[in-house]
Amino acid sequence: MKLFQCEQCGQVLFFENSQCTTCQSQLGYVPEAQRLVVLPDTKEPGQSFPVPSVGPTLYVRCRNYSERQACNWLVAAPQAPGAEAPYCRSCQLTELIPDLSDAANRAAWAEIERAKRRLLYTLYALELPVVSRAEQPERGVAFRFLRGTKREPVMTGHSNGIITLNVAEANAAYRENTREKLGEAYRTVLGHLRHEIGHYYWDRLILGGPRLEAFRELFGDESEDYQQAIQRHYDQGPPASWAESFISAYATMHPWEDWAESWAHYLHMLDTLETAKSHGVAVRLPDRSGERVATEELALNDFDALAASWQALTLTLNSLSRSMGLPDAYPFILSEPVRDKLRFIHAVIREHGASRQDARQQATTDGPRSSPGADEKPASSPAPAPPAE
Repeated sequence: MKLFQCEQCGQVLFFENSQCTTCQSQLGYVPEAQRLVVLPDTKEPGQSFPVPSVGPTLYVRCRNYSERQACNWLVAAPQAPGAEAPYCRSCQLTELIPDLSDAANRAAWAEIERAKRRLLYTLYALELPVVSRAEQPERGVAFRFLRGTKREPVMTGHSNGIITLNVAEANAAYRENTREKLGEAYRTVLGHLRHEIGHYYWDRLILGGPRLEAFRELFGDESEDYQQAIQRHYDQGPPASWAESFISAYATMHPWEDWAESWAHYLHMLDTLETAKSHGVAVRLPDRSGERVATEELALNDFDALAASWQALTLTLNSLSRSMGLPDAYPFILSEPVRDKLRFIHAVIREHGASRQDARQQATTDGPRSSPGADEKPASSPAPAPPAE
């Protein structure tokens, strides 16, 4: 995640900011331009406004800001006079939310939506397909954030493009208690979302495609019965030597889970490395002689350079955490088999991005099309209000 700067006063801003802490300017994020911009003064909720630094499009605040002050993204203004402000590209993807009359639910929902926007920032930057189920009912993605009960518990997971998250995961005490019970090294809301979206992209990028055999060579045969794999995992636990070939114990359950865990960690790497690069972080990695050798500039395109930068950065992060008396920020080991899996994911994503660029170049050569393509987002597509569960 890169740093932003206030266009009004130059103050450093963060992705989540909706107001500059120095000059008090109102801010909005334009996902199409990946920019956090200063908004003009508007007197009426839902009033449209231009953003000259971005282009001629008129924008409005996301409806979830106008109604709940819970989103800082902007969306193209609706064409019809007097139409309600639409939801932004992130909030459009949410199908179900908990009862927001409950304060705990409101706080949990807001935190989860913040994490989802950070997830989408990376997905858009990687040019991965992000389309709603309204646009593509069979291939779109949707999020459901639900509060479970003793009689009707909510299981976090993915099914046919629908990602469900138990909103209790936004509670730090609940999350930490669950993490300890399951013996996990890491458990966060953003980690859940990155893991579950990994299942979605396995369906979009691997299933039935030319990469399936290469996937099986690294991750195993996904046709293994999933329910039996779950039962075996919870009855017997992971193999004793799991760390030699897997990023986590949970990844040993089934090839699908190995892929999703590896996918999540790849996104962890990219986001954290970009954040470090944006902050001007320079790291040094000890070589075998004990001398500290400066790494090259943090790289995001070449996998081997990315992995070397990640090793150096996480060594620094973990050392800093220990100096504060805290657990390691990244308590994982990237063995060679794990690196091979991450390298495969890196290649899959880069190949998809290259094919997208080729398609755009071809479209430019052939002339404009009459409608957006399968993986493209219209400038504005208002969504109905997400119902409470």
